[in-house]
Amino acid sequence: MWLNTTTSSFLLTGFPGMEKAHHWISIPLLVVYISILLGNGTLLFLIRDDHNLHEPMYYFLAMLAATDLGVTLTTMPTVLGVLWLNHRKIGHGACFSQAYLIHTLSIVESGVLLAMAYDRFIAIRNPLRYTSILTNTRVMKIGVGVLTRASLSIMPIIIRLHWFPYCQSHVLSHAFCLHQDVIKLACADITFNRLYPVVVVFAMVLLDFFIICFSYIFILKTVTGIASGEERAKALNTCVSHICCILVFYVTVVGLTFIHRFGKHAPHVVHITMSYVYFLFPPFMNPVIYSIKTKQIQRGIIRLFSLPHMRA
Repeated sequence: MWLNTTTSSFLLTGFPGMEKAHHWISIPLLVVYISILLGNGTLLFLIRDDHNLHEPMYYFLAMLAATDLGVTLTTMPTVLGVLWLNHRKIGHGACFSQAYLIHTLSIVESGVLLAMAYDRFIAIRNPLRYTSILTNTRVMKIGVGVLTRASLSIMPIIIRLHWFPYCQSHVLSHAFCLHQDVIKLACADITFNRLYPVVVVFAMVLLDFFIICFSYIFILKTVTGIASGEERAKALNTCVSHICCILVFYVTVVGLTFIHRFGKHAPHVVHITMSYVYFLFPPFMNPVIYSIKTKQIQRGIIRLFSLPHMRA
């Protein structure tokens, strides 16, 4: 019998077989969530408040921090609701909206990392024209373009979720809604919803990665042409934080993909844990990386948390 998509709900799942330990599992997750909120929130505050950080590089960093906050605020309520209160029910509309935001923000993150690569490419290849090329208006247009590309590309598959009848088990396998999780419960032809995400991943996420790689090939070619060893080191040092963020993001993407494709016989808890790593590790690490590797961010944090008499 088909479920009525307007009145029925899905059931979210925490860690099956470990329900008695949910409260304990929630403690490290809560610590990570709070760390992400504080870390990325601090970055956004510093970039807005410190005029020394009003540069294209830091505007793109602010976009990355805002994206990471978005992912965290999208997943945190349902995850903690399941682990703390065993609140598993989620309406179809809320579930589809959460899936839309999660997948959109993943594409946005890839796009922002590409924009940051473009920023480093211009800064090293054309340092004298850097500010004239990357004006505030152009940075804003890039940000809007990244957001528009992601939001429009994900919309077709999410809209179709509203049309599907759901006649199978209404239990999802995570504590948040994912498109690939929902379509497994649909009693309809889901060919488009299976193939389209693959096209999106290849056309956007993988393409972004290859363009980033090519941009760094040109950056290295430019840097090797610099006569001074000190200047070469200085130029490369401005890219280290971005490269670390790229590795964190794409390594988790590859890890999650391998688990889904080749880990079918792995315990279900491994799949669930890898999903949490994918959604929490990059947002947790990005502010840490930039706080450690970027002197301007370090100075801003010191000024922010130092006592008034010390600042004076």
